[in-house]
Amino acid sequence: MPDDLLRLEIGRVAAGGSCVARHDGRVVFVRHTLPGEVVLARLDEDCRGEAAAGRRFWRAEAVEVLAPSPDRVPVRCPVAGPGGCGGCDWQHADLAAQRRGKAGVIQEQFGRLAGIDLPEIVVESPGPASDADEGLANGQEDGLGWRTRVRFAVNAEGRAGLRAARSHRVIPLDDCPIAHPAVIASRVLDRRWPGVESIDVICGTDGPALVLPEVAPATGSDAGRTGTSSGRTWVEHRVLMPGRGPRTERRFRVSRGGFWQVHPRAGQVLVDAVEDAAEPRPGERAIDLYAGAGLFAAALALAVGDDGEVVAVEGDARACADARRNLHDLRHVRIDQVRIDQRRGPEAPRRLDVLGSRADVVVLDPPRAGAGRRVMERLIDLRPRVVAYLACDPASLARDVAHAAQNGYRLASLRAFDLFPMTHHVECLATLRPTR
Repeated sequence: MPDDLLRLEIGRVAAGGSCVARHDGRVVFVRHTLPGEVVLARLDEDCRGEAAAGRRFWRAEAVEVLAPSPDRVPVRCPVAGPGGCGGCDWQHADLAAQRRGKAGVIQEQFGRLAGIDLPEIVVESPGPASDADEGLANGQEDGLGWRTRVRFAVNAEGRAGLRAARSHRVIPLDDCPIAHPAVIASRVLDRRWPGVESIDVICGTDGPALVLPEVAPATGSDAGRTGTSSGRTWVEHRVLMPGRGPRTERRFRVSRGGFWQVHPRAGQVLVDAVEDAAEPRPGERAIDLYAGAGLFAAALALAVGDDGEVVAVEGDARACADARRNLHDLRHVRIDQVRIDQRRGPEAPRRLDVLGSRADVVVLDPPRAGAGRRVMERLIDLRPRVVAYLACDPASLARDVAHAAQNGYRLASLRAFDLFPMTHHVECLATLRPTR
């Protein structure tokens, strides 16, 4: 057997989508595998030869499955395997197995980083990617066609594609099964893109996708920077707002660089989940931290009413512009463009002053790195009756829940949503309440 091939027995799912195996006492993280399998795996290049000796762990990918798991299924994409695209970690597993694996990762991270022994977690389905998804209606949810925002890279021949796992190499694509049908219908994969470095393809609730190329700096050209269909650089999402009266539809404009969850059902699923967790009441003061385009601020504002107050804090100028447009009719919402991050410095305390001295409800949806100790301590100083914390990284969430626990707030509930099928990513909602 070649030196870079190992016969491995595969163990549990690890954070990041790989599974854990051991070889001569060393941990090996193996892609494209499932617990219980026996595989031949090829070591990554930086884990071979003399360079491998000093590494604490190795990485590899399965090139042959000797004993498959009963949860293994055929992949739907020809480049979703060894040596292929890095976008999908789990096309080889059925959806139930994917969700069990994600639940296990959440439990492991909370036990290790927060000292919390979580009960069994059910990773919830967001529902069909579109109303036309007949497979879900027949009980055969497929987890495809959901990604409404895709950044394609472009290779030297002008072909659009995605990068290989842990590599800058571009793999040209003819299709992408997890991309929303409107993304594929844009035909961005059918043409050549000379002089273009990357292409953002974005679609909203309905209508054609926007194709927004980014010209490579060396060309000095600015051709093709705007949407091919209408010249717009934004899309619109529609969400039914919870509240005390009948649910009403609200429209949110999101710019090219703005943040919105990529699953078309995510906005609805998460705003409903946050409403259930926080139960905002008339007259309360609420904070929406890392507010993005204003989704949660809108829901909070409708719940607390004109006698209440909502402070929406967002660091990105484009997102703030979106939020001001989206929330212009809600006069009791204040939008502050303030960068709240984990970096320390003389301005850090002043930036946090924007939060004020008290809050009844706090909602936060930070980037992958989480909020961090300093921000969590400042939020808890406000003594809210409830904190609803959304996170796309279970490790960062677990660390921040541990910070909250050290300052008198307990984990009251935890929900998880499979907003990124076929990948290792999972969205969590932690509800924190005072211990007394």
